Amino acid sequence: MFFPVPPPPRLAEGTLSLHPWQPDLATALVEAVHESVASVGRWLPWCHADYGPAEADAWIAQCGDGWAAGGHFAFAIIEETTGTLLGGTGLNRIDRVNRNANLGYWVRQSRQGQGIAARAAGLATRFGFGQLGLVRIEIVIQPDNQPSLRIAEKLGARFEAVARQRICLHGQARDAAVYGLIPADLARVPAA
Repeated sequence: MFFPVPPPPRLAEGTLSLHPWQPDLATALVEAVHESVASVGRWLPWCHADYGPAEADAWIAQCGDGWAAGGHFAFAIIEETTGTLLGGTGLNRIDRVNRNANLGYWVRQSRQGQGIAARAAGLATRFGFGQLGLVRIEIVIQPDNQPSLRIAEKLGARFEAVARQRICLHGQARDAAVYGLIPADLARVPAA
């Protein structure tokens, strides 16, 4: 069945865990964003040099509202051994009728290239299929965003199309690569 669910206490793989965003993460979020403007900001316009506490607080509040309404399931990626905020992942654009959603992910610049995004996105995907009852998850990516394309492929997602003017980035309509992921695709991917 597909119903709103309360936040899980913890989704984890090794020392990596996902937690619903909480107010005590606001300062760490601002720090991670500032560190990542050059890499993440290129693809995600909310990641900019002027990002401040008010934006972090608003995002975290929006995430709480999304969980409560069952329409947006956003997670902070935490390194359990140090408590460091590594980035974020989550499911949004929930379509209850067709039981599908969009998957997003980002990792702070100093921790990119370590497999964190793929592991975290895998946890979020398994949550979507297992706990939310989704039957399809889409990943929509700028065609030249090679790191995100590789993560989609590591998850077992299949490239389906380049959709014309599918996303807006920095005020411009842009084409986007669309990858689809269904539960059977996860079985093809070896565990990390």
